[in-house]
Amino acid sequence: MKIIDISQPLHTTTAVWPGDQPFELRWTLRQDRGDSVNVAALTLSAHTGTHVDAGYHVLANGARVAELPLRNFIGPAVVVDAIGLARLDERVLDRFDVNAAQRVLFRTRRSVDPAEFPLDFLSPSVELARRLVAAGVQLIGSDAPSMDAHDSKTLDAHRVLLEGGVAIVENLVLTDVAPGRYTLVALPLKLMEADGSPVRAVLLPEI
Repeated sequence: MKIIDISQPLHTTTAVWPGDQPFELRWTLRQDRGDSVNVAALTLSAHTGTHVDAGYHVLANGARVAELPLRNFIGPAVVVDAIGLARLDERVLDRFDVNAAQRVLFRTRRSVDPAEFPLDFLSPSVELARRLVAAGVQLIGSDAPSMDAHDSKTLDAHRVLLEGGVAIVENLVLTDVAPGRYTLVALPLKLMEADGSPVRAVLLPEI
């Protein structure tokens, strides 16, 4: 079975949202110090690397990540090539059949450097977010770090998607993924109180 890993690597060099908690790994036990095993401890933001946003991220009464329906994160998905567009708006709907797409992943960047945070990236317009909700899309993913612009204070696209029950996955790596249909697996951790979770996201080509 071919498995396409579309996750960012997690390392001390992994870029995070400006001002957020950097990724840290330290060893609590080491065999080279005489311990019987190696054990690593992690300190990281719930939004490090490839991750899921839960409703509580932007909505005071939104769902925590452990409450999200897992079915949204497993199943048919379409990768849509949005490279070259000036805006990620309703015009992108010409590139795929939104009514036949349960999960939509937008490839907006020609390359992704996990060690570099991009301040200029494409995020879906509110109108596009509303169209995706109306079409019954279960998940929207992107290789950008957010569903709203870096300087957005209102996070309108986030709100439309999350209030509409659409799962969000950000910071995907789709550089070498051809547009088309796949099976997506991108399960968040069962974090009972968190507003998001890192994921190991993979695509399985349709046979």
